[in-house]
Amino acid sequence: MIHFPDDFVWGTATASYQIEGGWLEGGKGLSIWDAFSHTPGKISDRSTGDVACDHFHRWKDDVALMAALGLKAYRFSISWPRIMPAGRGSLNPDGIRFYSDLIDELLMHGITPWVTLYHWDLPLALQLELDGWLNPRLAESFRDYATVCFAHYGDRVKHWITFNEPWVVSILGYGQGVFAPGRVSTAEPYQAAHTILRAHGMAVREYRERFQAVQRGMIGMTNNCDWREPRTHAPADTAAAERALEFFLGWFGDPLYRGDYPDTMRTRVGDRLPRFTAEEAAMIRGSQDFFGLNHYTTMLASDASSGEILSVQPFGNGGIAEDQEVQLTADPAWAATAMGWAIVPWGLRKLLRWIDRRYGHPAIFLTENGCAFPDVPGEDGVEDEQRIAFLDAYLSACHEAITSGVDLKGYFLWSLMDNFEWSSGYTRRFGIIYVDYATGRRLHKSSAHWYSRLVRDRGFVPLSRNPYRTADGDRSRP
Repeated sequence: MIHFPDDFVWGTATASYQIEGGWLEGGKGLSIWDAFSHTPGKISDRSTGDVACDHFHRWKDDVALMAALGLKAYRFSISWPRIMPAGRGSLNPDGIRFYSDLIDELLMHGITPWVTLYHWDLPLALQLELDGWLNPRLAESFRDYATVCFAHYGDRVKHWITFNEPWVVSILGYGQGVFAPGRVSTAEPYQAAHTILRAHGMAVREYRERFQAVQRGMIGMTNNCDWREPRTHAPADTAAAERALEFFLGWFGDPLYRGDYPDTMRTRVGDRLPRFTAEEAAMIRGSQDFFGLNHYTTMLASDASSGEILSVQPFGNGGIAEDQEVQLTADPAWAATAMGWAIVPWGLRKLLRWIDRRYGHPAIFLTENGCAFPDVPGEDGVEDEQRIAFLDAYLSACHEAITSGVDLKGYFLWSLMDNFEWSSGYTRRFGIIYVDYATGRRLHKSSAHWYSRLVRDRGFVPLSRNPYRTADGDRSRP
């Protein structure tokens, strides 16, 4: 039996645009994802989040599902345009009430709410009027929106996440154009990320100065990062792997803990990388009460400084490839999920240790980890043994990290239910609850029952045979 600490936080996670629907209901304004998903050619199955999982109407039933599974925490995001339809100015009372009722329902069932303020659905008006995250003024707009949320929900919400995965917003939204707002540039990602970091710092300062002492909550940012393992033992590949991690996680982690971007980024990006003022650096440094981490996969990194970078995939690179001079590949022996992401549990263990060393032993919450598989309902429900094996392997890696001294304090499984998977539409299923999108019906997958037992027992008996759980992360590489 693998046991976790008694105070370890177990939860699931979702995001507003991916599950809510109700895109023109309840006084909600439009978001950039409303516009992006309605643009021909942007979503693989031509779908939208107009209805999604219809959580906007089914939220009470969804909370009841969580309660029946014995889940203890739920991470969800607030839709900024549902609270402030134009992104600034007047508030939407119906939107404020929607999340207030959801929070009350969670607490009534003994489920702790973890609230993400921004999970990518920027009010469309701010994109059209201010050019989105490219405009430095958006930092103040976000601070004002965050303040509304602190004021209305902070008496009950004690765990705040300002931004979810700013790397995705910056690179996929402003660099490679595959996510909203769909822009392509080698300079704009750095500008967008800079505004987001300033916005985070302003919101945290507001929370700490006006609310935290009374509300007694905690606040931080969630960043995503995949592990980068050197492809060979050559020093150049070892340096390339470290460089890739700095361009991926150090891009945001270093300002939060050290006050500025990594030196390797300053050297390679040059004038395209903005600079913080002394006041901004001081505001951002130390603005985390915990380290939020989303992790899904691992790739091999090799030095590409002397040759052409081959076949860079938008979802596989931790930054602009030509700035890093890193080639990323996958070991053909690795199994993969339906997203094409390699299943490498020891990569998570190594990443947790890297964070622990680089940022001075912070408290870490794994705010997303999960997998997509082609789940098909049968007569006896939905059997997803692959997902159970994935969870068994990755949670074993989490336990190994804790045993080695990493202060990992919680795990949020992505996702509670199948949902709109951004540019993949409804073609990928990450949930432990199956959603029939035609009817809205929810079905428990076998992984839901497995995870429910884990939460109840605060641990699990490892599978006797698991093709994904391998201890040798330092195997010889070609």
